[in-house]
Amino acid sequence: MALTALATGPSHPLVSVGPPQEVITVNPKMGVHTRLTDEVEPWKIKRTLQMVREMGTPWIVEYFPWAYCEPSPGRFDWTHADLVVDHALGQGLTVIARLGFVPTWARPADTACSYLNESGYGAFGNFVTAFVEHFEGRISHIIIWNEPNVSLEWGFRPADPASYARLLAAVYPRAKEASPQVQVLAGALAPTLAQIGDPEAIGDLDYLRGMYQAGASEYFDGLAVHAYGWRFPPEDPPGSDKINFRRTELLREIMVDWGDEAKKIFITEGGWNDHPRWTKAVHPAQRANYTIEAYEWAQERWPWCEAVCLWAFRYPRPTHTYQDYFTFVTDDLQPKLTYEVVRNYSRGEGFQVRGDGASP
Repeated sequence: MALTALATGPSHPLVSVGPPQEVITVNPKMGVHTRLTDEVEPWKIKRTLQMVREMGTPWIVEYFPWAYCEPSPGRFDWTHADLVVDHALGQGLTVIARLGFVPTWARPADTACSYLNESGYGAFGNFVTAFVEHFEGRISHIIIWNEPNVSLEWGFRPADPASYARLLAAVYPRAKEASPQVQVLAGALAPTLAQIGDPEAIGDLDYLRGMYQAGASEYFDGLAVHAYGWRFPPEDPPGSDKINFRRTELLREIMVDWGDEAKKIFITEGGWNDHPRWTKAVHPAQRANYTIEAYEWAQERWPWCEAVCLWAFRYPRPTHTYQDYFTFVTDDLQPKLTYEVVRNYSRGEGFQVRGDGASP
């Protein structure tokens, strides 16, 4: 269905989805986290997703905040969500929807937007049901929450895998009833070395074990994982005492130990940063090479990994922090080195760059 919307820019009076496009790529597992949640200009939404397609990455993760879509109980507004999804599908992209962000009406006063009492799990289930029904045939993967093993993302409370398992148990049957084909992804676990008893987080490995011990296995179809490389190259061996890209393999081992080897892992955040002064950053040329090598590693060595969606394609506006150096394009849609190298790789043109960061 063609979608037409008014744009704010005078040079873009109308923005239509246009004829269907197809992603051409040598690696179908490649993806990015798009962050269009707060982009208000329709022409920029379309151009962002065009650039994703042109880069050759067929998967995207996009955030659909509960508070934006259901501003009051039972009243749904899908305007912006439809805009993003229809343009993404028009570009031939597969959308993984991240769901969370509690509206004020669904949580106690003076609590954070990541705070959800167990008494509110039913209300969240209502939203998930409505979301899945509305986007049936357009969105086939949903993530339930984001980084629940971190206090910040769990309402500034101690992380609790058993409570999160109960959230999955409350939501999963309703999502499946709304659409049996939808794939419910658990976790989106943050990689962290936090020890048991740390008030700020639970280590992702311990948290996943806790989920299984609480019976979560019956209530998710795949696991969402965050896989940041920091200063390590993609091939750096995994270890429980370090954060690197292959830490994902340790989570996979836990899934196999619990009999969940048939389920796939989806990397929904990850990658490298090339800030000139951040202590966990690498040089721009390294970042470009590591990004391609990570995509290749998943394609060639991880049959159990369905998609690798790296953080983050673009922000609607600069953050003026190190976070800006995770992006593939600038806020005004100018491609960075990593974008150009990934685009060349996806077209089968090779990807090595010189050590000074110059384009190949």
